[in-house]
Order: sequence, then C-alpha cells, then structure tokens
Amino acid sequence: NVPEDHADKLLLANWGLPKAVLEKYHSLGVVQMFEWQAECLMLGQVLEGKNLVYSAPTSAGKTLVAELLILKRVLETRKKALLILPFVSVAKEKKCYLQ
Repeated sequence: NVPEDHADKLLLANWGLPKAVLEKYHSLGVVQMFEWQAECLMLGQVLEGKNLVYSAPTSAGKTLVAELLILKRVLETRKKALLILPFVSVAKEKKCYLQ
C-alpha cells in the first residue's frame, strides 16, 4: 500500500508533469492513479531508469505506468524512449494519443 505520507502521489498533478500533459489526461478522465500504480512508480530507482517488471489483468492500468515512466524520463533526460506494443493497430492508436 502507498504510505499515508505519500497518498498525494496518487494524483497525477503531483508528479511534475507539464500542464499540457496533465490537461490531456484530465480531458480523458484520468486525474489520479490506483495505489498499485503509484507503488510501481515509487519502487527503488525506477524513476532513475532502473528496470521494473509488473503484471496486472487486462485493462487494469499497466499502460499508464509505462506512459508516466516514459514521460518523466524523456522530459528529465531529453533522451528518446522506445515503447513496444503488441499490434500495429495499438501502435497507431498510441502514436495519435501521445502526439
């Protein structure tokens, strides 16, 4: 569970994302994360580029964790990221979404 002193980490607005990114998530109805998503982002040194392996059922929110990790790292390091997706249709959808 997310410690009580980190409960504010459930809100996307508290992760240092640019206003435009937050507005886009908010327009899609995404204002906060589930506890398990925040736990993933707070594990070890994952925000510093260390590896993370996690598993959750379909539609549980795994993609949001990946997106936030990618966004944070790209914005902070100015390096490129590679997002691997299982199908061309999903890749096209995600491309439009991220643009």
